[in-house]
Amino acid sequence: MSERKVLNKYYPPDFDPSKIPKLKLPKDRQYVVRLMAPFNMRCKTCGEYIYKGKKFNARKETVQNELYMGLPIFRFYIKCTRCLAEITFKTDPENTDYAMEHGATRNFQAEKLIEEEEKRIQQEREEEELNNPMKVLENRTKDSKMEMEVLENLQELKELNQRQAQVDFEGMIQRYRELEKVEKEREKEEDERETKEMLDRALVKRLRDSDSEEEEEEEGSSSQSKTAFTDKPTDVLTTDRPAEAQGASSGGVKRAKVETWERSVGTLGGGGALGSLVVRKKSAASSAAVGKPSAVTAASSLTEAKTTHPESNNGSKPVCAQNGSSSLSLLGAYSDSDSNDSE
Repeated sequence: MSERKVLNKYYPPDFDPSKIPKLKLPKDRQYVVRLMAPFNMRCKTCGEYIYKGKKFNARKETVQNELYMGLPIFRFYIKCTRCLAEITFKTDPENTDYAMEHGATRNFQAEKLIEEEEKRIQQEREEEELNNPMKVLENRTKDSKMEMEVLENLQELKELNQRQAQVDFEGMIQRYRELEKVEKEREKEEDERETKEMLDRALVKRLRDSDSEEEEEEEGSSSQSKTAFTDKPTDVLTTDRPAEAQGASSGGVKRAKVETWERSVGTLGGGGALGSLVVRKKSAASSAAVGKPSAVTAASSLTEAKTTHPESNNGSKPVCAQNGSSSLSLLGAYSDSDSNDSE
């Protein structure tokens, strides 16, 4: 597919441009072009303001019999946006500007007026110097004085620039970078030191915790060993111990049973009401009868009771317990005496 916007045309080898007929067009023909208003203007018919840069579809023509250094001058026709009145202006190559012709007035432009004023002053000065030689001397004196002032101002500006140039900006930047580097190193050292202190504190705390745990474990093991020696009720049943150890263990068991009985029902011996009345005496028969300690003990207690309280032999009632002794203890004592008598 060929290009849509082609700039180069194809010319065959046998092309002869002289054979193309030329059209005879009038020199003052007009073309329709698209342009923008070159300056601010105001319509004379309705007073509408047309600002610079507003777009128009204008008619363009070449001005006849007007040239500036061989350059043609063009004229443009536009219409007012409000009343459709025709406005014309043309190019001004001498001033590199546009000149208003008909239908509107150009608005105020300070720059153009200043330039025109400067040109007028320059022309007047040249005319005065041609007719008055003293005026030429005065103008030269003023120009030299003005030039001296300009040179002095320029020298002051150079001195100011030299003062500013003496400031070593590179050195200042380098010193700032060095200070910044030292500050960063100091902050880094402080961070490392704080981190080390925190690690040391954590290590000391961990060691203390481990020591306390070890002490707790040792105390727990010692308590477990003690309970292992004391809290084994089956040790009294072992047969591999000697007879003395077994007797001691059996005596300990009996003593524990007696203490439990006394706490529940009361004491059977001294310490009660009969403790002050009954006096136990050692007899020869008790030493001889080693194999029956319970019967001998019961018989001795019965004999003592009879000697002390003869009314008990007549079948009278037992004396009531005093000072907190229980009736079960007296009943046990009489039952023992009966069993001993029957034997």
